[in-house]
Amino acid sequence: MAMEEFYYTYILLSEKDGKKYTGYTSNLPLRFEAHQKGKVPSTKHRRPLKLIYFEACLSQEDALKREKYLKTHYGKMFLGNRLKSYFTGQER
Repeated sequence: MAMEEFYYTYILLSEKDGKKYTGYTSNLPLRFEAHQKGKVPSTKHRRPLKLIYFEACLSQEDALKREKYLKTHYGKMFLGNRLKSYFTGQER
């Protein structure tokens, strides 16, 4: 299965304000580049950004559902537990 056949749900961390951004895409490297270059309105004033998490899904529908879940209270709790060692071992 080729990388182009996946949809990605991803989390970015703003190194400017420490806030997270959650999104999904079919081309993670291209989308991250767009964020870094300021071409995404919701993150252009929050650069620089760091990709801290991503998941691959086999369908766009699943990736979109996962993005929506990760934006909920329970999704944020999941991410906090999933990335606990990252946040406790890194200085921001």
